[in-house]
Amino acid sequence: MQDRIALVTGAGSPDGIGFATAQALAAAGARVAITSTTKRIEDRLRELGGEAGRHIALVADLTDEKAVGKLLAAVNAQLGKIDILVNNAGMIQTGKRERARLFHEIPTEEWLRTLDINLNTCFLVSRGVVPQMLRRKYGRIVNIASVTGPLVTNPRSAGYSTAKAAMTGLTRALAIEVAERNVTVNAVLPGWIQTGSSSKAEIIAGQHTPAKRPGSPEEVAAAAAFLASAAASYITGQTLVVDGGNAIQEYKGPPGKGRLG
Repeated sequence: MQDRIALVTGAGSPDGIGFATAQALAAAGARVAITSTTKRIEDRLRELGGEAGRHIALVADLTDEKAVGKLLAAVNAQLGKIDILVNNAGMIQTGKRERARLFHEIPTEEWLRTLDINLNTCFLVSRGVVPQMLRRKYGRIVNIASVTGPLVTNPRSAGYSTAKAAMTGLTRALAIEVAERNVTVNAVLPGWIQTGSSSKAEIIAGQHTPAKRPGSPEEVAAAAAFLASAAASYITGQTLVVDGGNAIQEYKGPPGKGRLG
């Protein structure tokens, strides 16, 4: 990835998947633009290191079409045309919590906001980047979705599940349109990953996967970095699950009890 230009969205958290992915890409030689909704992204830029001007950090609300346009123009002007896009923005915005509700209790405004944050951010940024990738006949788009929605789900997560399932559909739809121009589009589906926003219940859930532990942001980042590399040139329209085998286990009760077979 030496001197490839990469944009990673949703990289504001110091212990999140977005920033871990930015670090992995930078370590592989890419010049990285990171973005978040708050000025905390400037702290991540300092932590990313490198000589002055090699990487940049930009604040942007990716649910705003005009803000996305300004973001992409800034990346192009300061680093160059984008070779790698990692759509990680979603789930929650830094510093904000989303309320979990039963499906029939979700207000329309909240439903649309959930889709905005988790799906439309991916749509707006990808739509802005794809034309330059097609012109240059090179591109890697990696969408950070989730196992929640495409494979499994939880009560009170209808909006998030819907958005992430749609994200994998978007991945396949776009992949088939751009494949002949050497542009690949893939999705990474994390399971129980331990980040700074993980609840106690989420950590416990990770401990009950076949791997007996939650995953780390760095493990998800490694999968994303591979799909963003030249080595993954013949992989497109695919989903890569990073969940410690949780989605494949049929029995998920207490260990040693009620097992079949």
